[in-house]
Amino acid sequence: MTVPTHSNTTYIKIFGCLSLAALLTLTGCAVGPNFKPPETKVPDTYYSLDHTKPDPQVTQATSRPAAPASQTTSQPVALVHWWRSFHDPILDGLVQLALAGNLDLQQAEARIRQARASRGMAVSGLFPQASGTALYQRSHSSSATVTSGGTTFSTLAPFQELFQVGLDASWELDIFGGTRRNIEAATANLAAAVEDRRDVLVTLIGELGNNYLNLRGFQEQIAIAKKNLAAQEKNANITHKRYEAGFVGKLDVANADAQVATTASTIPVLQSSEQAAIYSIGILLGKEPAFLAKELASKAPIPPTPPKVPVGLPSDLLRRRPDIRRAEAQLHAATAQIGVAVADLFPKFNITGSLGFAANDVARVGTSNSKFWSFSPSATWPVFAAGKIVWNIKLQNALQEQALLTYQQTVLNALNEVETALVAYAKEQEHQKALATAVANNRKAVDLAMTLYVAGKTDFLNVLTAQLALFSTEDALAQSTRTLDTNLVALYKALGGGWEQGG
Repeated sequence: MTVPTHSNTTYIKIFGCLSLAALLTLTGCAVGPNFKPPETKVPDTYYSLDHTKPDPQVTQATSRPAAPASQTTSQPVALVHWWRSFHDPILDGLVQLALAGNLDLQQAEARIRQARASRGMAVSGLFPQASGTALYQRSHSSSATVTSGGTTFSTLAPFQELFQVGLDASWELDIFGGTRRNIEAATANLAAAVEDRRDVLVTLIGELGNNYLNLRGFQEQIAIAKKNLAAQEKNANITHKRYEAGFVGKLDVANADAQVATTASTIPVLQSSEQAAIYSIGILLGKEPAFLAKELASKAPIPPTPPKVPVGLPSDLLRRRPDIRRAEAQLHAATAQIGVAVADLFPKFNITGSLGFAANDVARVGTSNSKFWSFSPSATWPVFAAGKIVWNIKLQNALQEQALLTYQQTVLNALNEVETALVAYAKEQEHQKALATAVANNRKAVDLAMTLYVAGKTDFLNVLTAQLALFSTEDALAQSTRTLDTNLVALYKALGGGWEQGG
């Protein structure tokens, strides 16, 4: 097999063409719009912060020492580890377990790896693609006829063998930036996946905090119900003895027994809610529901709210809330995809080539005479596609418009969540203060009514009314304390707290 030889000038020309192609790929224009972060107008301050100020002093539940009420301020915010402001080591430990085991968080991390791999695939489009080849071929031609002495003979042609090894390469030059825009979109999608993980993190810690605070609230309500039940049973015993002595009638006995039964009926419902909260915590940790059932069943007080709650400025949300950051990254990706679509309007330039050895004898493969190569630049330009490319550009523009509207809606939802959380938190402080006053007065009323009843100066109806009022307001105060804490968690969550840069 004869292989033509080529001078060094040919190789220099090929090298020059490849260098020029690389230069065009790196410096060529990138069609389509360049992404610019959207300009979003937000208020200078939160309306609720100026018009619904929390009371600077709130009386806490009587089961724990009084402490200053939390105050919201517009000072700079440090919300990375907001749960630590409750100073509850059990909550701190639960958060650490959730970060290590929560399955939703692990799924979000897997989506980051998926986005990173997609970006790697997009980047590979900038470089030549090569594949090694190896070929063995054995063939023979049709039978041949030979005439000798007037007689015709048929003979078989000998077998032919071909041994070939080589390298095939192709390279699509990114002259108009379609591949670079695709990389830009993949990079933005990776950023969106990172923000999605942060959003899952914010939601996870918020849900964990709410379930833990609800658990402590239910336990507090159970303790209050049991305490009132014991007091009512004691009063019922007194009523029974007074009935046996002939001082009161059966009506007082029936009312006393009914009150005991009514209070006792509330305890199983609260215990059911307590167990549900424990099971929810187990799932959030990525474990079976009863993973910490024994440990969490031990009663502990509702954690007090911190003395100050800095909320920052509305403009801080644009950088702090991961759902807003994710929406911006998705808008960036949608903008880059327009460039990918526009690039299809322009010619595509390709370079293909082959290099290898071929011979009809395996021993000759690799020798200088068995070398072969080819170099083939080409260009393709869509002449007619029935409007497919143009319609795709319009499609990508519409998707980009949707992404922009989604971003704007996400910002509005964030502002709404913060404003709502601020109002709820401030009003619950007022609610808690009024309930604390009611509890103190109802306790006095119960003591006075029971004293008068034993002395025979009032009927049992007044005792019953006072006891019911006390139980009702003590239970409501426990609920209010729990609600105040969960409202604070909602505020922290609305502010985007719970993740740190680089996390």
